[in-house]
Amino acid sequence: MSVQSEIERKLSQGLSPAYLEVENESDGHNVPAGSESHFKVTVAADAFEGQRLLARHRKVNALLMDELQSTVHALALHTFTPAEWSARGGRVKESPPCMG
Repeated sequence: MSVQSEIERKLSQGLSPAYLEVENESDGHNVPAGSESHFKVTVAADAFEGQRLLARHRKVNALLMDELQSTVHALALHTFTPAEWSARGGRVKESPPCMG
């Protein structure tokens, strides 16, 4: 199973999100072709209701502990409640280009 698929599986099971997108952004970094080391995760879940940003990120990091300790080098997190996601019009900013 690919790293991206494993991230999607763990977040789906752990958060039951209303929206989930996992983007492999490794190709925009100085890594070998086909790498799975840099990801952007956008997730909207009721599990984030009443939680501050840090608690939300800790929850995601806990679910992805194995990947963060091994294959994943960078993880950009965009965490929302379903209402927050809807209020944003279902959009997040593009990731900035890699600086190195």
